[in-house]
Amino acid sequence: MIRVTVSEAKNGLSAYLRRVRAGETVLVLDRTTPVARIVPVGRSADNTGGTNEADDDARIARLERAGILLRRGAESPLTVLGPPLRADAGILDALLEEREEEYREGNR
Repeated sequence: MIRVTVSEAKNGLSAYLRRVRAGETVLVLDRTTPVARIVPVGRSADNTGGTNEADDDARIARLERAGILLRRGAESPLTVLGPPLRADAGILDALLEEREEEYREGNR
Protein backbone atom coordinates (compact mmCIF):
# COMPACT_ATOMS: atom_id res chain seq x y z
CA MET A 1 0.00 0.00 0.00
CA ILE A 2 1.29 3.42 -0.97
CA ARG A 3 0.94 6.15 1.70
CA VAL A 4 0.76 9.77 0.56
CA THR A 5 -0.21 13.08 2.11
CA VAL A 6 -3.12 15.08 0.74
CA SER A 7 -0.75 17.54 -0.96
CA GLU A 8 1.31 14.72 -2.49
CA ALA A 9 -1.86 13.08 -3.78
CA LYS A 10 -3.08 16.37 -5.23
CA ASN A 11 0.23 17.19 -6.90
CA GLY A 12 0.83 13.70 -8.28
CA LEU A 13 -2.72 12.45 -8.80
CA SER A 14 -2.14 11.19 -12.35
CA ALA A 15 0.86 9.13 -11.28
CA TYR A 16 -0.99 7.65 -8.30
CA LEU A 17 -3.99 6.81 -10.48
CA ARG A 18 -1.68 4.95 -12.88
CA ARG A 19 -0.41 2.89 -9.94
CA VAL A 20 -3.98 2.22 -8.79
CA ARG A 21 -4.88 1.17 -12.33
CA ALA A 22 -1.96 -1.28 -12.09
CA GLY A 23 -3.54 -2.83 -8.97
CA GLU A 24 -1.96 -0.92 -6.09
CA THR A 25 -3.84 0.80 -3.27
CA VAL A 26 -3.13 4.39 -2.21
CA LEU A 27 -3.81 5.54 1.36
CA VAL A 28 -4.21 9.33 1.61
CA LEU A 29 -3.17 10.92 4.92
CA ASP A 30 -4.00 14.31 6.41
CA ARG A 31 -0.77 14.71 8.34
CA THR A 32 -0.74 11.29 10.00
CA THR A 33 -4.48 10.57 9.91
CA PRO A 34 -5.83 8.36 7.10
CA VAL A 35 -8.66 10.17 5.31
CA ALA A 36 -9.13 8.23 2.07
CA ARG A 37 -8.19 5.04 0.31
CA ILE A 38 -8.00 4.81 -3.47
CA VAL A 39 -8.46 1.26 -4.70
CA PRO A 40 -8.81 -0.23 -8.17
CA VAL A 41 -12.36 -0.49 -9.51
CA GLY A 42 -13.72 -3.96 -8.88
CA ARG A 43 -11.97 -4.25 -5.53
CA SER A 44 -13.47 -2.91 -2.34
CA ALA A 45 -11.53 -0.82 0.14
CA ASP A 46 -11.65 -3.64 2.70
CA ASN A 47 -10.05 -6.07 0.20
CA THR A 48 -13.00 -8.47 0.21
CA GLY A 49 -13.25 -8.16 -3.54
CA GLY A 50 -16.97 -7.40 -3.47
CA THR A 51 -18.40 -4.23 -4.88
CA ASN A 52 -21.81 -5.35 -6.04
CA GLU A 53 -25.12 -4.08 -4.74
CA ALA A 54 -25.73 -7.10 -2.49
CA ASP A 55 -22.38 -6.52 -0.77
CA ASP A 56 -23.22 -2.85 -0.30
CA ASP A 57 -26.60 -3.73 1.19
CA ALA A 58 -24.95 -6.21 3.57
CA ARG A 59 -22.42 -3.58 4.69
CA ILE A 60 -25.19 -1.04 5.24
CA ALA A 61 -27.19 -3.58 7.27
CA ARG A 62 -24.12 -4.29 9.46
CA LEU A 63 -23.65 -0.57 10.07
CA GLU A 64 -27.33 -0.22 11.00
CA ARG A 65 -27.14 -3.13 13.46
CA ALA A 66 -24.03 -1.62 15.03
CA GLY A 67 -25.88 1.67 15.51
CA ILE A 68 -23.41 3.55 13.30
CA LEU A 69 -25.89 4.27 10.53
CA LEU A 70 -29.52 5.29 10.74
CA ARG A 71 -31.50 5.29 7.51
CA ARG A 72 -34.10 7.95 7.00
CA GLY A 73 -37.68 6.90 6.43
CA ALA A 74 -39.48 7.07 3.14
CA GLU A 75 -39.97 10.78 3.71
CA SER A 76 -39.11 12.92 0.72
CA PRO A 77 -35.91 14.96 1.08
CA LEU A 78 -37.91 17.93 -0.21
CA THR A 79 -39.89 18.11 3.03
CA VAL A 80 -36.92 19.73 4.78
CA LEU A 81 -37.26 22.74 2.48
CA GLY A 82 -40.47 23.97 4.05
CA PRO A 83 -43.22 25.87 2.28
CA PRO A 84 -42.32 28.15 -0.61
CA LEU A 85 -41.94 31.86 0.06
CA ARG A 86 -44.46 34.46 -1.00
CA ALA A 87 -44.11 35.55 -4.60
CA ASP A 88 -43.44 39.14 -3.53
CA ALA A 89 -40.86 38.22 -0.86
CA GLY A 90 -37.38 39.62 -1.36
CA ILE A 91 -34.14 37.96 -0.32
CA LEU A 92 -33.95 39.97 2.89
CA ASP A 93 -37.52 39.00 3.78
CA ALA A 94 -36.64 35.36 3.15
CA LEU A 95 -33.55 35.56 5.37
CA LEU A 96 -35.43 37.27 8.19
CA GLU A 97 -38.27 34.77 7.95
CA GLU A 98 -35.82 31.85 8.09
CA ARG A 99 -34.02 33.30 11.12
CA GLU A 100 -37.31 33.93 12.91
CA GLU A 101 -38.36 30.34 12.27
CA GLU A 102 -35.03 29.04 13.62
CA TYR A 103 -35.43 31.11 16.79
CA ARG A 104 -38.97 29.80 17.28
CA GLU A 105 -37.77 26.20 16.88
CA GLY A 106 -34.79 26.77 19.18
CA ASN A 107 -32.18 26.04 16.53
CA ARG A 108 -30.24 29.22 17.23
